[in-house]
Amino acid sequence: MEKEGGFVNIPPILDGTNYDYWKSRMSAYLKSSDSKTWKVVLRGWEYPVVLDKDGHKTEVLKPEEEWTVPEDDLALANSKALNALFNGVDKNMFRHIKKCDVAKDAWDILRTAHEGTSKVKSSRIQLLTTKF
Repeated sequence: MEKEGGFVNIPPILDGTNYDYWKSRMSAYLKSSDSKTWKVVLRGWEYPVVLDKDGHKTEVLKPEEEWTVPEDDLALANSKALNALFNGVDKNMFRHIKKCDVAKDAWDILRTAHEGTSKVKSSRIQLLTTKF
């Protein structure tokens, strides 16, 4: 792959030093897949569960062969996003997200690791202000 541009069918790679660049490119990559793939990163995804006779959720996971079309579509969107995230990080970054089953969880872990929480951001700004 050349230095400029790149392939559009493979996700950008996060190596731990290029998070801002990677985040912009990865969000565009996920959005280009389809709108559900990006939305599952924003909203999350839950494994479908069996409903009781009153229509309330139970703790029993629904077998995949019984999933409805919308449940199947959301699961596929989660799988696409998770696949892109797994393939869009180097080995060191992958260690942090390898146990994630939900794309939003992996995205949030990477964001927190590189951007920090709001408390960390505030501390960084105060430190930079003091140095200036």
